[in-house]
Amino acid sequence: MRTFKTTIVASVFSTGLLLSALAQAHPKLLSSTPAEGTEGAAPGTIELHFSENLVTQFSGAKLVMTEMPGMAHAPMPMKAKVSGASDPKTMLITPASPLPAGTYKVEWRAVSSDTHPITGNVTFKVK
Repeated sequence: MRTFKTTIVASVFSTGLLLSALAQAHPKLLSSTPAEGTEGAAPGTIELHFSENLVTQFSGAKLVMTEMPGMAHAPMPMKAKVSGASDPKTMLITPASPLPAGTYKVEWRAVSSDTHPITGNVTFKVK
């Protein structure tokens, strides 16, 4: 009988720890396209891949040009559409027009089912 009670207590404790860990989970940025710090051609779409499904109505991003050859003042917001993808863990940022040469920062906000917003940014250069 004592073993049975010990097993039940251990099971309840383990379940509590698991649920606690799940409740504290937050989306993490796993990767982006273009990748952080890379330089290349202007992307038609910027992809952010997260560790959890996003709640799209509370998640979002801004695209900002931070440097441009001959640019005296920065940063400059760029028009872009932000949307979800067929994969609920992916956020898409589609610039309204082709990006000219310069340095860009995507400032993102991700919210998953735990409803806690996580923010971050990704920087890349366009040749």
